[in-house]
Amino acid sequence: MEATSVPGPAAARRRQGPAVPESRAQGELEPRPGRRRRPGRRIQEDQEEAVFREVVSFTADPLPARYYDKDTTRPISFYLSSLEELLAWTPLMEDGFNVALEPLGRRQPSLSSSRPRTLLCHDMMGGYLEDRFVQGSAAQQPYSFYHWQYIDIFVYFSHHTVTIPPVCWTNAAHKHGVSMLGTFITEWKDGGRLCEAFLAGDERSYRAVADQLVHIAQFFRFDGWLVNIENALSPAAVRNTPPFLRYLTAQLHRQVPGGLVLWYDSVLQTGQLKWQDELNEHNRIFFDSCDGFFTNYNWREEHLERMLGHAGERLADVYVGVDVFARSNVVGGRFDTNKSLELIRKYGFSAALFAPGWVYECLEKNDFFQNQDKFWSLLERYLPTHSICSLPFVTSFCLGMGTRRVCYGKEQAVGPWYHPSSQEMQPLFGEHKLAGDNQGWVKTHCCLADAWHGGSSLLLRGVIPPEVDGVAVRLFSLQIPVPPKIFLSMVYKLEGPADVRVALELTTGDAHSCHVSSISVLNAMGSRHNLRPLRVPPTKLARWAGRCGQQLSGGWIQRCYEVSLRGCLLQDLLVSFSRPPGSREEESFTCRLGEIQVVDANSLLAPLPQVQSVSISQLRWLPLTPGSEALPAQLRLSCTLHWSYLLPQARCFRIHCWERTEGTSPSRAHPSPEKPTFLGLAFANQYRVVDLTVKAARPGQDGHVEFLVEPVPREGFLVPRAEWGKAVLLYSAPQ
Repeated sequence: MEATSVPGPAAARRRQGPAVPESRAQGELEPRPGRRRRPGRRIQEDQEEAVFREVVSFTADPLPARYYDKDTTRPISFYLSSLEELLAWTPLMEDGFNVALEPLGRRQPSLSSSRPRTLLCHDMMGGYLEDRFVQGSAAQQPYSFYHWQYIDIFVYFSHHTVTIPPVCWTNAAHKHGVSMLGTFITEWKDGGRLCEAFLAGDERSYRAVADQLVHIAQFFRFDGWLVNIENALSPAAVRNTPPFLRYLTAQLHRQVPGGLVLWYDSVLQTGQLKWQDELNEHNRIFFDSCDGFFTNYNWREEHLERMLGHAGERLADVYVGVDVFARSNVVGGRFDTNKSLELIRKYGFSAALFAPGWVYECLEKNDFFQNQDKFWSLLERYLPTHSICSLPFVTSFCLGMGTRRVCYGKEQAVGPWYHPSSQEMQPLFGEHKLAGDNQGWVKTHCCLADAWHGGSSLLLRGVIPPEVDGVAVRLFSLQIPVPPKIFLSMVYKLEGPADVRVALELTTGDAHSCHVSSISVLNAMGSRHNLRPLRVPPTKLARWAGRCGQQLSGGWIQRCYEVSLRGCLLQDLLVSFSRPPGSREEESFTCRLGEIQVVDANSLLAPLPQVQSVSISQLRWLPLTPGSEALPAQLRLSCTLHWSYLLPQARCFRIHCWERTEGTSPSRAHPSPEKPTFLGLAFANQYRVVDLTVKAARPGQDGHVEFLVEPVPREGFLVPRAEWGKAVLLYSAPQ
């Protein structure tokens, strides 16, 4: 290796990850969740609830360390550290925590188009930090990525042999239509020995490894692999590498729709480890065997010129690497990353941005949002906007973090939280200025200071100059064939003395055949429409639109709209701000958006599925105060809930509990007057309750806790409590 080179994602960031977890516990995939772990004894079940009985014991069954934090039993995402672990992996019920709920959303243009793409390779201090906690954590000032509309592929990178992306990242990426890849990496002498073990033999060895990689991607519902071999290969091993890539790619395409296999620029066709900083005759054999090629970072413009001949018609399949940390001899990184992007796009290649978390790791944490917005705004002209292609489209602009949790204007919990799975669809950030000499503008920012739902909202600041009636900002690019009738909703509030009018607007394409009832077409090539408010929603829509036109708590206002269309394509979603009648002065405004919804009217008429078969298992009891096992007044309860539900219809589940007054049977227990306690969000059909404080049962009496599972439909309305799933745990003191 030359002294000036910065080879590969691996060598660029040599940092230690967490300690190696224990090997997978033995066992087959079980038909009922948690049955292998000691369940509470079921004593009663009907359509509404199941009742379980448990005698408190401070000796709990051990949980496999790979899947749970050893101190708290919180479920965690995990990696595989060896070839043996990879080949031995089979799904267990614990793996269900890491299965992505969100399918890969459709976007235009698709990855199969020839337009240059943008790949983000996320390398953050060894990986598996606060993002490893499947159900979130109480992290303060965590890293968040929210410029999803600019990227096509997200690679989760670490130095573990098999990097399985934490499920929270897969959920967030898929919600935005971004493909998620894990990393298969081998390095140094250990990597060479691993490659000899599976590549130097016959095809059965490398096919077994490929089959496991495909199985893992398919099971956890992410989209493929970056293959990063950073060690020399023997003649036998390098000879089998192209057929390994071809087999892996073919099997992944067969099992994972839209699946991708990318190869990193490191090894030559001779087996020598030598980074080329380009696609050339020495490494093209690997490019020809998979979906794409990720170059090393020390390229110059002459490298790009030479690559044109080698890439042929596959320019977009060459991802030119950009080290955002700007180590070694690179064109541009940090806040000069745009210099690299300018050259890459000049030649029509895709770009691979490595470690853009630089803005978080190296700059002031208190300025993270400003620095991240600055970084991506400098790249914006080289990052084509992607369009959302399906309904329902619902977002509260939540970043998956906050200083408190809010549920439809009502505070649920106070304190820092971080849960990337709960990130909602993010808009196009930046500044919109009026054309010409007008001084009107609108800027968009994410903001944790207030929220309608989740932990954040979208802040819009702007100026309406005297010579115009209003300004507007495009928040989302769409390409959605519109059903006959759609309903739209916007929750917002104005801050300060401004009296501007706020409205939701949309544009439609296919203007010659597009008909919008009661709204005139404003121009021929793409029409922009002011929407007619929906004042009294139909009875069946009351759950979704019950607050329409009302002043809500916290100063929020909800506006609902009804649009009937035929032969139309939704193109853009905008928010407009217009001056009050009679005003001709400059108007400054600050508006906070809490939620936007666009819903097919027919989807609101379909019956909801029911949460069924809620069960309680894997119980752990601890005294509230250590060392007080004798007669504790309070206990800490941990347990796992499972349930059945049609997952494609759920955005997530809210988990609650309700501690009842003591009694000897469920029928004698009565609810306390308080509301149920919110425990957290689940993005699977299981949830781990951790260290819930409950009263200890008195001799001869039962303690009583109810767990409630509230489904959140994809259309984003509240489900009445009578339709939630429920399970009851009765517990008694040991004899």
